[in-house]
Amino acid sequence: MARFHEYQVVGRKLPSAKELQPKLYRMRVFAPNEVVAKSRFWYFLKKLRKVKKAAGEIVSINEIHEKRPEQIKNFGIWIRYDSRSGTHNMYKEYRGMSRVEAVGQCYQDMAARHRARFSSVQIIRVAEVKSADVRRQYIRQLLNNKLAFPLPHRVQRQEKSHRALFIAKRPTTFY
Repeated sequence: MARFHEYQVVGRKLPSAKELQPKLYRMRVFAPNEVVAKSRFWYFLKKLRKVKKAAGEIVSINEIHEKRPEQIKNFGIWIRYDSRSGTHNMYKEYRGMSRVEAVGQCYQDMAARHRARFSSVQIIRVAEVKSADVRRQYIRQLLNNKLAFPLPHRVQRQEKSHRALFIAKRPTTFY
């Protein structure tokens, strides 16, 4: 089960006599649940437009699912975060099966490297990056077709008929 989900939230200003058909605003928000997604929607909308929760309404909210969740992809994430010294913009790349997984990795990475909490990280954009367009070396090194990892300390399995429950010596795991 993923820690985050991707939601599409559509909201608008409440209709008034001055404005009968207010403009709709749609946002893709990454959040652990719908309540937090709505909260983040109003947080971002208040910064972008002159609309706040008291004078607005959520028209719809629905979860966005990955189109190809079984295929590994490269993702580029543009973020803005508040540190102890100021606000910084950043571009990071991750490899994952879905956008949600990449964003989860990003939040973990920001917490580990920069001590940035969920509330201080704003995800501006998430895009799938082609292998040829990957910028970061730490992702590019994983794109090699001949990539192989060593398999140290393997325990050889015996057939079930020859296997003993208890053995007097430890297994040899080197080759």
